[in-house]
Amino acid sequence: MPSTSTPPERLPGLDGLRALAIALVLAYHLFPGLAPGGFIGVDIFLVVSGYLITALLVHEHRTAGGIRLGRFWARRARRLLPALAVVVAVVCLTAAAIGGDVLVGIGWQLLGVATFSANWVAIAQGSSYLDGTSPELFRHAWSLAVEEQFYLLWPLALLVLLVLPRRWLRVTLPVVLAVLSAVGLAMLAGDPGVDPAAASAAYLSTLTHGFGLLLGAALALAIEPLGAPVSAAAAPRSRSGVLVDAAAVLAVAGLAALALVLAIDTAAAYRGGIASAALLTGALIVGLRHPASRTARIADAALPRWLGERSYGLYLWHWPVFVLLAAALPAVDRGGPEAWLLGLGALAISLVLTALSYRYIEQPVRRHGWRVLLGRGVLPRPRRIAVVAAAALAAVALVGGMTLAVIRAPERSEAAALIAAGQAALDGGLASAPAVPLRLPLDERRPSGPGTAPLPSGDRIVAVGDSVMLASAPQLQARFPGIAIDAAVSRQMRQATEIVAALDAAGALREYVVLGLGTNGSIDPQTLHDVRRLLGPDRALVLVSVQAPRGWIPGVNAHLSAFADDYRNVVLADWRAVIAPRLDLLAGDQVHPGSAGGRLYAGAIEDALQELADLPELVDYDANPELHRPR
Repeated sequence: MPSTSTPPERLPGLDGLRALAIALVLAYHLFPGLAPGGFIGVDIFLVVSGYLITALLVHEHRTAGGIRLGRFWARRARRLLPALAVVVAVVCLTAAAIGGDVLVGIGWQLLGVATFSANWVAIAQGSSYLDGTSPELFRHAWSLAVEEQFYLLWPLALLVLLVLPRRWLRVTLPVVLAVLSAVGLAMLAGDPGVDPAAASAAYLSTLTHGFGLLLGAALALAIEPLGAPVSAAAAPRSRSGVLVDAAAVLAVAGLAALALVLAIDTAAAYRGGIASAALLTGALIVGLRHPASRTARIADAALPRWLGERSYGLYLWHWPVFVLLAAALPAVDRGGPEAWLLGLGALAISLVLTALSYRYIEQPVRRHGWRVLLGRGVLPRPRRIAVVAAAALAAVALVGGMTLAVIRAPERSEAAALIAAGQAALDGGLASAPAVPLRLPLDERRPSGPGTAPLPSGDRIVAVGDSVMLASAPQLQARFPGIAIDAAVSRQMRQATEIVAALDAAGALREYVVLGLGTNGSIDPQTLHDVRRLLGPDRALVLVSVQAPRGWIPGVNAHLSAFADDYRNVVLADWRAVIAPRLDLLAGDQVHPGSAGGRLYAGAIEDALQELADLPELVDYDANPELHRPR
């Protein structure tokens, strides 16, 4: 999230850097597919925060002979708390009015926000930042918590560092800590595709995601940022200026490239991707500060400066506004082109709310202190009345909204309830019928009569899937009595080979295999080939397409469709096409079907099985030379 301090001598281009950071975050959260790696905007903010906070403290130590910690923390409170209180108040009231999934876990979220420990609360609750469908209203508060923890501890450490006689010693400690933090992220995150919980915990932890703050701090200690550099206008334009500007442009290009190629569910992000964004940000800060740089003047243009000054408020508002808007408009497809309209709506609302909060709450408190909220200070009377009214309204809304939100919060989400009902159906033994031995190979069987062939019975079908199949289990059992269902939450396609091999070893692999995986991550087409090899020529495979508002879904469905087109005894059950016009039949996450949606899910599989049953007989021309080959 954005930095919250302004040093005595303003860093040229600072607001342009903030504008770049918030633009990446907005693109990542509001516009699916626009910037898959836009989450690095947070890391840009972290580096800037570490740099500015350290610069401010070093300046105070140099000019006043010490650091007044109480004054520093009071400034941070005046900068952070007014906007945060308004956001919490408005969001809680709106969420209480909408109700449903947006209120799940709201009590724990509010505890994390109030104590600036949202990242640790999320880790303790097992919340996944990698899950883009999570309706947590204050999920983005994790970065605010990381910064606040830094603001609390770093000034104390800096007091010790500033006692050291050599600058290189003062710089070395934060650099070493930053390296250890980045290495910890790479090691503890592991493979997000295999263990998303571990990756999420590593991403949210202050210990493993604090390297950006530390890098910025080291930079401030190394280059004396408040030392009154020569102005860009007075500096002679030389080769060094050209090189500095070229380096700055390359740093921006590098950040843009990372935003386009990184994905939060891949190992590359944790094993150098996020750290690279922090390093590029550090290089950009050095370039913007250089007296010969002209890039800073571009970054200080009117629009970037306006956006950068309000980046903190935009960061706070955009995510809960998007979540609430999506909850209020459940029929909007958050995984398709309509999602961009939703994002544009959330952006417009967030910009208006940010501008109002910045003008009537944040700036008055920042400039004149808390007393302005009580009508005291130097503001003109009409402005003072507006500020007091806004503060009173926010206070009432804060208390009332938080209370109503906690009271109305359901114990679990709609999706969790549907999954639990599916698990209960499986635990009831309705899908435990034994596998039927293989009959004749599929390619040697003929339809039983003219027209449409009869569907295979449930005792000839085994289905392997994730939580979507689990939620649909009661409907699958009703449509295919005797079907064997092996479904579990958070399963990925990469596990399919192991699961199919285990079923084969246990003698539970049936004649028709339904594979419903791909909701929880991208897939490797080689996995499909491995599964088909395990099934052999005597079994048919039904691949179920996937539906979820997640960035990898189009790629997954493309792989499934292409694979089904390549093989005669592999067909696609196009769940995505069937459910797309009826998203209202899904839970609020637009992933898990209810009862009516489950019947559509079973119907899509039925259509695919019918297509398999209707396959014409293959003719062996070598064994029947009297038949003529078609030309």
